[in-house]
Amino acid sequence: MHLYSDEGECDPPVIAIDPAQADEVYDHYATHQQPRRKARFAHFALGLTYRPRVEFVDDARPHLRAVARSGVRLVLCVNHINDKDQFVVAGALWRSPLRPLIGRIRVLAKHGLYTNPKQRANIDMMGGIPVFRARDTDPETAAAANRRMLAVCIERGAGGDAIAIFPEGTRNDGDPTVLQPLASGAGQIAAGIAARRPTALIPIAVAYQGDSAKRARVVFGDPVTVAATLSVPEITDIIRERLQATVDRAHSH
Repeated sequence: MHLYSDEGECDPPVIAIDPAQADEVYDHYATHQQPRRKARFAHFALGLTYRPRVEFVDDARPHLRAVARSGVRLVLCVNHINDKDQFVVAGALWRSPLRPLIGRIRVLAKHGLYTNPKQRANIDMMGGIPVFRARDTDPETAAAANRRMLAVCIERGAGGDAIAIFPEGTRNDGDPTVLQPLASGAGQIAAGIAARRPTALIPIAVAYQGDSAKRARVVFGDPVTVAATLSVPEITDIIRERLQATVDRAHSH
């Protein structure tokens, strides 16, 4: 069951985003396909709208180009400091060597963003997968739902979709130059994919000049290979180290 046909026509939402119906929700997102042409146009339009300044750590540009063409499974890890981050990063992806991935990127998004049907259609078009946070619903229900969500992300990632995550789990309203403690979800997803297919992490850092999202700097770090033998805490530590280094670069002068 899909929200979109192969031609990209949008149908009304058919699955309520409700943690009590998590099995039905994630059965749907296990097979949902983005309309790739619409997704590519949306990324192009966001690139024109926000015009992020795109930069790369050291030799990351050719390495990103190579990994995007290699068939290695990718987990994109992004810091989270503004409610426009996802739009800015989408625009930056269009302007990066990762452009070929557009239309095959699944993005984790809190379930509260799915309440408006029009907004939900846009999130689905951009590859969203809902996340039920314990802070927003019953913790036990959220935990059960998120076990299904992790399984779906691992399955889709191993199958060829890139998975994009804000590993801090919530927006950083404190010091934007320092990452908050990371949730374990990104490490669990990366470990699960790496157990099945060669996998790499890509750190992506966003920084803003002033209050305008249209003055953003987006820095792409070098891909980091995830060994299948690494534990979830070890992968989480790698994400923290590499993403913080990329954040440092984004805030440097």
